[in-house]
Amino acid sequence: MNILVIGGTGLIGSKVVRRLRDKGHEVAVGSPSSGVDTVSGEGLDAAMSAMDIVVDLANSPSFADDAVLDFFTRSSANIAAAERRAGVKHHLALSVVNCDTLTGSGYMRGKAAQEKGIRDGGIPYTIVRSTQFFEFLDGIVRNAGGGDTITIPTGWMQPIASDDVADAVVRHALREPRMGVVEIGGPQRWTMDELVRRFLGVLGDRRSVRGDAAEPYFGAHLEPASLLPGQDFERAPVGFEAWLEQLDRSRYVRPASA
Repeated sequence: MNILVIGGTGLIGSKVVRRLRDKGHEVAVGSPSSGVDTVSGEGLDAAMSAMDIVVDLANSPSFADDAVLDFFTRSSANIAAAERRAGVKHHLALSVVNCDTLTGSGYMRGKAAQEKGIRDGGIPYTIVRSTQFFEFLDGIVRNAGGGDTITIPTGWMQPIASDDVADAVVRHALREPRMGVVEIGGPQRWTMDELVRRFLGVLGDRRSVRGDAAEPYFGAHLEPASLLPGQDFERAPVGFEAWLEQLDRSRYVRPASA
């Protein structure tokens, strides 16, 4: 198969590219560094030429509300138009569990707009909705700000390892288009504050974690199950303890000063 991976240099994208090539597929990488700009449409027609499958893993460079909505709205429209011209047979995109209900978050509104663009784009598609990655724990901590105590929402989450996300993306990209949504998640449920507390403890970070149900998650108010997948999700194998075993701790949060 000839496969274009848009966003193929990122955390998930690089893993997907490597897995597809290991399976013997011809894989091209679409990114700004390779001359492909999904927002302007520049380079898309050339990149799509002779492609059977497009895997869209592009992410907005800015998480500001207006910028992220503009990115996903324009990108999904430009990608779909180029796919129609090229005769692409399957479009797969990675999205977020419950993005259409977490409307308080600008990022989630952007992902919901992307999904709508895919559904309306006229190309056979699969949307893989994932729970939060373990690798995103650092972002949650940083978003909580500084100080000796950080406040974290208490909603439940079912995080997943990025390697398991990449496996799922490859698996579904090579199947027939689902014409709908597939949900994936990790094997264990945690409250977000408890998982962050464990994460900081492993890193030797001495900050304390205060759980607060009213604390927003990137602008969105969380109900207890807002970040959980539905009953029919695909359960990934790697849990928190197994993920920690391969963690390069130097890449994450530094311990707070004494």
